[in-house]
Amino acid sequence: MKKDIHPKYQKVVFLDTSSDFKFLSGSTKTSNETIEWEDGNTYPLIRVEISSESHPFYTGKQKADKVGGRVDRFKKKYNMK
Repeated sequence: MKKDIHPKYQKVVFLDTSSDFKFLSGSTKTSNETIEWEDGNTYPLIRVEISSESHPFYTGKQKADKVGGRVDRFKKKYNMK
């Protein structure tokens, strides 16, 4: 492989914003936000909207705030009426 053309692979913490579930994984994504993990080390924090903790396929149930359609969620996200 050629040197210096690949992104840096590092450990990052992913935070599911809908359920506050966090997990440590490897990724090439970077972030300006950091968080201290359970092992005492500080890692970049990547915020995600959905993970295995909140996805209906893994949980077997639909969350109440996800019941609205795409348009309703868009309007709510951007405070539109």
